[in-house]
Amino acid sequence: MSLLVTVPTDRLAESIGPLPDGVDLRVWDFRSPAPADRLDIVVPPYMGTAGSLSALEGLDVGLVQSQSIGYDGVAETLPVGLTFANAASVHEASTAELAVGMMIAAQRQLPRFVHAQERGEWAPVFAESLADRRVLLVGFGGVGTAIARRLAPFEVELAAVARTARTERIEGAGDVAVHGMDELDTLLPDADIVVLSLPADDATRHLFDAARIARMARGALLVNVGRGPLVDTAALVDALHAGAIRAASDVFEEEPLPEGHPLWTAPNLLITPHGGGASTAMNPRMARLVRRQIERMLAGEDPVNVVIRAS
Repeated sequence: MSLLVTVPTDRLAESIGPLPDGVDLRVWDFRSPAPADRLDIVVPPYMGTAGSLSALEGLDVGLVQSQSIGYDGVAETLPVGLTFANAASVHEASTAELAVGMMIAAQRQLPRFVHAQERGEWAPVFAESLADRRVLLVGFGGVGTAIARRLAPFEVELAAVARTARTERIEGAGDVAVHGMDELDTLLPDADIVVLSLPADDATRHLFDAARIARMARGALLVNVGRGPLVDTAALVDALHAGAIRAASDVFEEEPLPEGHPLWTAPNLLITPHGGGASTAMNPRMARLVRRQIERMLAGEDPVNVVIRAS
């Protein structure tokens, strides 16, 4: 059996390394013509996947393997008849690292110290801890569980909310009570830190609107490493200016944030530019996923992580 596989960068091709006989790996960045009319596995560029899928129109593609976990907007732009897999297993660790880093930076006021250093100013402050805080994880899939594992050594009081209520045993954290989404409003007032890692869909759009943000404890920290549309931007800006909550966000309804956007000057907000998965962990993990998909295709097995199946 022979396979033609494309990846968007030389770096990813090099990371994948030697492949079995019969597998032809080529670099295709979606800007030049496709290397063939039949492509067995195609890996689109990392950012802007949904917008680049028109390059696949008219091609016979066995599997479109995304480099992102999220796939909002893909169903509307993916050519009919193609199968699409997301990159579950690739970004969870890096995104969880960033989430914990943002919690620590916001709680211990690290941006304040950076600005003081730039001014040559010694500016001590009595800050919030991460230890002993009540942390509520909203979303308990791959990213949520990865965050829970990394929070275990920080001695937090941990709870979670997801579509399905259950108890999950997390390495280092023991049993974590996962509540149903119908309990979110009851849990919010007691949480010191709320972390969002849900996907974006019709059910989660503006999950945190003005009413829900108002249910949070005054001064609580809202961390979003899921998707921008989870939070109503206007409601967030109003809450930050009112001093009702603090926030740290890696994702936004409008990306990149344009010059002059009100979030740039909102108080008590830490902004990172959608970099949850952008770390040195990504490339080798993505390479392992592509190799796994190749091996499964060669063995006649179904691919993993399929989120949209060919109709």
